[in-house]
Amino acid sequence: MTVGGSPSDAAARQGAVDRAVANAPFLARLCGIFPGDVDRFLADGADAALVHCAGPDQSDTDIMRALRRWRGRSALLIALGDLSGEHDLLTTTRLLTDFADRAVDVALAAALADRGGDGRLKGIAVVALGKMGSFELNYSSDIDPILLFDPATLPRRAKEDPGEAAVRIARRMMALLGDRTADGHVLRVDLRLRPSPEVTPIVLPIDAAISYYESQALPWEQAAFIRSRAAAGDSALGRYFLGAIQPFIWRRALDFRQIKEIGAVSERIRDHYAQGQAFGPGFDLKRGRGGIREVEFYAQVHQLIFGGRDAALRAPATVDALAALGRAARIDAGDAARLADHYRLYRRIEHRLQMIEDQQTHALPLAADALDRVARLDGLADGDALLALLQPAVADVGGVYDRLVDDARDTGRWPQGEAGLRAALASVGFADVDAAAARIAAWRSGQVRVLRSSAAQAALEAMLPPFMTALARAEDPAVALADFDRMISGLPSAINFFHLLAARPGLATLLTSILMNAPTLAAALAVRADLIDGLIDPDAQGAAADAAALIGELRTATAGCEYEAVLDTVRAMVGERRFALGVQIVEGAADPVAVGRCYGRLAEAALTVLTDATVATYEAAHGRIPGSELVILALGRFGGGTLTHASDLDLIYLFSGDHLAESDGPRPLGATHYFNRLAQRVTAAVSVPTAAGRLYEVDTRLRPSGAQGPLVVSFDSFTQYQRDEAWTWEHMALTRARVVYGSPAARAALDRIIAEILHAPRDLAKLVVDAADMRGKMAAHKPPTGPLDVKNASGGLVDLEFAIHVVQLTHRTGFAPALDDALTELAAAGLADSALVADEALLTRLLVSLRLVAPDGDPQSPGKRALIARACGMAGWDALRDAQAAAQRRIGLWWQVISRAQEG
Repeated sequence: MTVGGSPSDAAARQGAVDRAVANAPFLARLCGIFPGDVDRFLADGADAALVHCAGPDQSDTDIMRALRRWRGRSALLIALGDLSGEHDLLTTTRLLTDFADRAVDVALAAALADRGGDGRLKGIAVVALGKMGSFELNYSSDIDPILLFDPATLPRRAKEDPGEAAVRIARRMMALLGDRTADGHVLRVDLRLRPSPEVTPIVLPIDAAISYYESQALPWEQAAFIRSRAAAGDSALGRYFLGAIQPFIWRRALDFRQIKEIGAVSERIRDHYAQGQAFGPGFDLKRGRGGIREVEFYAQVHQLIFGGRDAALRAPATVDALAALGRAARIDAGDAARLADHYRLYRRIEHRLQMIEDQQTHALPLAADALDRVARLDGLADGDALLALLQPAVADVGGVYDRLVDDARDTGRWPQGEAGLRAALASVGFADVDAAAARIAAWRSGQVRVLRSSAAQAALEAMLPPFMTALARAEDPAVALADFDRMISGLPSAINFFHLLAARPGLATLLTSILMNAPTLAAALAVRADLIDGLIDPDAQGAAADAAALIGELRTATAGCEYEAVLDTVRAMVGERRFALGVQIVEGAADPVAVGRCYGRLAEAALTVLTDATVATYEAAHGRIPGSELVILALGRFGGGTLTHASDLDLIYLFSGDHLAESDGPRPLGATHYFNRLAQRVTAAVSVPTAAGRLYEVDTRLRPSGAQGPLVVSFDSFTQYQRDEAWTWEHMALTRARVVYGSPAARAALDRIIAEILHAPRDLAKLVVDAADMRGKMAAHKPPTGPLDVKNASGGLVDLEFAIHVVQLTHRTGFAPALDDALTELAAAGLADSALVADEALLTRLLVSLRLVAPDGDPQSPGKRALIARACGMAGWDALRDAQAAAQRRIGLWWQVISRAQEG
């Protein structure tokens, strides 16, 4: 016997190290960084070596570095245990998950300590979903937790709001785990599986979360909680939450339609990842036909159907779930055993793929030498041997899964004959049966381009019953049907769209509501039908809670892309999130003011990422100007942080440093010329339509000297202009200024300049006269378009802004870019009626809703009026109009008092 095992064990360990060094650059680097761990492994095995790396080095005072080095050591030893055969799949995934649990606990403890914690993990729970929840993490996996807090027990500083403290703790924990340093990262944390991630904070009060899952949660969320557990933090709090929502997860009354829904999702995944469907090099082990996802779906759909009545079927791990279903004869025992074996094989090869360079990848390499590397890492001769090993499993899984989906396909198609079709339409409530039947006949004959293939016709037939049933309930079915026809006529493809409508009747109802009530969203769908995918896909739901998170998402999505691809990707992602946010208003699921703020954060994130990309490409050609940088100032609604669905961005471009300096690149430019050309490119990056569509219009007319002045000016020129030449209205506009791009130092410098300008002494009589004169000119140039023009009408938002700005500049206080914040400060100082705060909120809600529901400002249909009233928190249209009138009376009176202060 040798130390640590038999000679064959020693040979297996040495072989594992040799294969890792030869074929996996990531593991080779770790072997060089941690030679002591390699020696322990070679001598005694992975388990013995892992005893020496049970946590971060306590002597290292840099927690970021300590965590990352601990992760590196753990990743190395877990990989070697796997490669040597010492650990099977279950052991490997459990070790990876155990590490994730402990790492989250360490990071959370450090974050709690910053807020005054006593070392105990209390008041905040980490509930793991997905593979972390089932102890099945892969080698380079994201983790998908939901974070919950108890306001009563969360450690926090004196007078600190519990919700704000919880968010700060969560952000610190995420940074400790996810920020990439010279030592790498620990874990990528994805919080988008929480309820309504586009509008909710990253950590939720536990009572609110329980209420959501009891009353509002979506079907995909139910499936997600099959694999859930209290993984870290306050475990008692996490277990209490999961116990409270058990009835939501395991429903006794669930029927077999769940198979159809899962099948539709699978088809959508196959369509979306079409390049990874064909078996061979490039095959996607996770999403491809017959891959990992289909084994998991196969198990989960049967668990959802039968688990509500049989607790023995609720095993979180896929292999365990298959075994339980086979024992209970809910699935064929032979299928269960084979699928489990195939799943173990897939996960093993998935780990090999990820060990190469620590990448979250699931696709077999296309290049032969790269495929050979993966095979050799697994102990196989070459890529052909690997493909031969996988091919029978892929074929078997695909066949079993297809039988499941085929068995559940809806055979309730509508009749092809005219009489039968009319009867079906009448049965669901269509009044104008003739027109509807004629429209369907035209679709069936292929008169619409997207319906000319057999696949499209099959998808149409599956979609017709649920969609036409929903359409019949519309306020005006004939109008909605015509709008839908126009919408699909402009699409390049509608197969997946129809599949979704067939699988999800709720989407048909929502689409009907969009067609009837939200022309802005309907127009977006007519260009990109896949926008509706985001309403069921947890990875694409709306906007993140803050600009920083959104910037991170966009940067991740565009990393490594060519410049044009960055433009397209940002447009596509922003379009998806804007659409999802608009749907929140249509469904009555969010306050339009909150949606408007999300619109604002989304625009800031897009501007930041596009400007970063533009600056990088520009500097490659022209170099940098030492000591100078581009700085972007937002004004108007963007400055205030609340946009509508179709808002422009009011921007001023500035640059810091010496205006006489010159760039240091191969094609040097003087500072003024350099930054003017750069700003033009930024404007184009944000506003020019690409293949992915439009993004935002940019308005730069508020810059010094307006449209006649240079596009970009230096800080010095800006300061001089504002002190000596600016009109009163320009200082009024400056009260809503907010720096949205620039380094912290440049932001602080510009903030000081603006504060100095706004607090400067001024002729108060001239201020009032100038403001009243400017408002009069605006009214003459742009009169209100109707009674619902809440911007330009007497007592509308423009009057309110003018009144606020005059009071701000008169008293040199309340300088907050957001109108609601400014009003709140002025009211607290006794300078404004506190009722105006609610008035501003009401008019803003009305404005945001109108831009989405009635862009022409005239919602004539009862349905649109009811939607807008509901969005504004009113019982009905008449109540809304009365509240609007009262608000405008108060605002108008306030403006009249201020604007006439110098009369007489």
